[in-house]
Amino acid sequence: MLKKSLIKFHWLLSNQFGFDLRCFLRSVRGIPSFLCEWRRFSEGYSGKLTLLPCLHDRYEEGGATKSEYFWQDLLVARWIHDRRPQRHVDIGSRVDGFVAHVASFREIEVFDVRPITTQIPGVVFKQADFMSPVALYSTDGGGYCDSLSCLHAIEHFGLGRYGDPIDPHGYKRGIANMAQLLKPDGIFYLSTPVGKERVEFNAFRVFDPRTVIRCAEISGLQLQELTVIGNDSVVRQEQPNEDMLLELAQSSYSLGIFVFIKSDF
Repeated sequence: MLKKSLIKFHWLLSNQFGFDLRCFLRSVRGIPSFLCEWRRFSEGYSGKLTLLPCLHDRYEEGGATKSEYFWQDLLVARWIHDRRPQRHVDIGSRVDGFVAHVASFREIEVFDVRPITTQIPGVVFKQADFMSPVALYSTDGGGYCDSLSCLHAIEHFGLGRYGDPIDPHGYKRGIANMAQLLKPDGIFYLSTPVGKERVEFNAFRVFDPRTVIRCAEISGLQLQELTVIGNDSVVRQEQPNEDMLLELAQSSYSLGIFVFIKSDF
């Protein structure tokens, strides 16, 4: 319990107040090496020299590969590449991660409650709140797209964190409205924290995975695959049976990547 409290306290300090204690301690650790190496470099260099210390980088890995965001963005982008849909639409996923991955090999339409003012090659952006009904349909009334994603976003709907309206049932409205965009047999990639169901206001929700599945089924979506990324960053392809879902619902926290297909009514 103490460890979880410390992790949450560190998250609050670093992400909300801009003070990263681990980074601070690593920077302090790097001061002696910096001073020693600066002196050695100065002895053999005669040009203009200014100081801009980068003290903690030597103690980091070469890249951030242990994040659930890293794995979800990579995996879902690869799945979309392999499936080659006609039109892919994204709702609220990371532009500097997943969206950029997909835009590197195909066009992607992005909807977000917040604005994006940068013109990005391969990205068509529209600002929209998906807790409100969205009228996007093809001319034949059969849906708007055959591929849809919402990664690490649905858990924020209705909590006000990103300027969205407060709505305790925002995630239900969001899933229902997103499902309307899909053509029959279209694929929906939905990722969200799963575990003991709770709201950590106003950061995010953690869902019982059965809540997500039931909500999707009401909107005509059937679960095809479930991938789970644990706190250890181990990626597991799961068989979504009752025992597995119950075990997942009793755990503290994992990231679930649900792959749904739209029923052909």
